[in-house]
Amino acid sequence: MRRAYNSVLHLPQLSTCPQCSAPFVSHRVCPACGYYKGRQVVAVQSFA
Repeated sequence: MRRAYNSVLHLPQLSTCPQCSAPFVSHRVCPACGYYKGRQVVAVQSFA
């Protein structure tokens, strides 16, 4: 009976970043541009 609940796991919902429109997990820093709540928190380097 307990194992039946393991099939109800959910994936995190993704939001779109208002700065770069990339998908990211809510309430986290955007990995594409490094912004959180309109401020740049992390400097992101480009590997091009």
